Amino acid sequence: MREPVRPHTDRRSALGEQQMKAARFLGDGELAVVGLPDPTPGPREVLLAPAAVGVCGTDTHILDGHYPARPPVTLGHEVAGRVVALGDGARGLQVGDLVTVEPHRYCGVCQYCRRGMEHMCVAKEAYGVHLDGGMAELMVVPDRIAYRLPDGVDATIGALTEPLSCCVHAMDRLGLMSGLPILIQGCGPAGALLVALARSLGSHPVVVSDMRPDRRDLGMRMGADIALDPSDPDFERQALALTGGDGFPYVVDAVGLPAVLESAIRLAARGARLLVFGVADPQARASVSPNEIYTKELTLLGTAINPFSHLRAVGLLTRLPLHELRVAAYPLGKAVDAIAAARTGASDKIQIVPGLNA
Repeated sequence: MREPVRPHTDRRSALGEQQMKAARFLGDGELAVVGLPDPTPGPREVLLAPAAVGVCGTDTHILDGHYPARPPVTLGHEVAGRVVALGDGARGLQVGDLVTVEPHRYCGVCQYCRRGMEHMCVAKEAYGVHLDGGMAELMVVPDRIAYRLPDGVDATIGALTEPLSCCVHAMDRLGLMSGLPILIQGCGPAGALLVALARSLGSHPVVVSDMRPDRRDLGMRMGADIALDPSDPDFERQALALTGGDGFPYVVDAVGLPAVLESAIRLAARGARLLVFGVADPQARASVSPNEIYTKELTLLGTAINPFSHLRAVGLLTRLPLHELRVAAYPLGKAVDAIAAARTGASDKIQIVPGLNA
């Protein structure tokens, strides 16, 4: 193995220490920034110094006990980082490259992996959930899942690749036909990316709904034609009027609440395709009319993570208005504050920047 190249930080240069800081989920809702031994890359692995790590709704779900994780584990699966060392046989990258991480490890031998459906792997593990993720000063990943970012793309934008790749897969599932209306319910960070993709794919009009005025504004900045408030008693009538009363041929639930799915079915056109993108509480239940699904001949779809869409997302980073997302950066030592800010939606997107001084 080649000798690791360590990041130049005051902490290491002053005392020659080889212990990094990491934001760890310790179980029972507890998150703490602790010291850990520096990792070293093994064969076909790369050592990264994370430069920007997005805080995702999944992170808050983990802390709330609504998403299964494997504590103690370092959080962070939306990662952009600099390559600082290469393990033996690592391919396709050089020290100094800025990369994005596709944060999953698959077994490769279950029937789903062997059918080209790795994201359905029965033994799938995720960095930042089951394996140590990017909310740390150093992170080791296989070379297979590190993608070099285009020249000129900084870490703030690069860390959006993982959620964008999930949205690319979602749009693949939805199978949009250009020139037709789409309704995206919910305009948090992922909903905003879905808006941008829908516009780039030729949907018209692109309609977004969110109860928060700031998120409706975000939807418009990302390319929506119209933004509606679903808390308005007249919301569904207003939405249907935008389609001439026919309903939407494409509807996306980017919230993850039963009431949103129920509304989506009511707002769907005959023959519509409905996509559940938002992560719901596992115990949540929606009340739907099987007859309405039958008579409208609706297609109800799920979407999970980002199978073979990460490379395509990298290619879209410079093609979408990602600069419209207002990103708030927090140092690693303020990870607890960053999670709290993500819960309240204090900014369009919250990221942890390990190199940022507290």
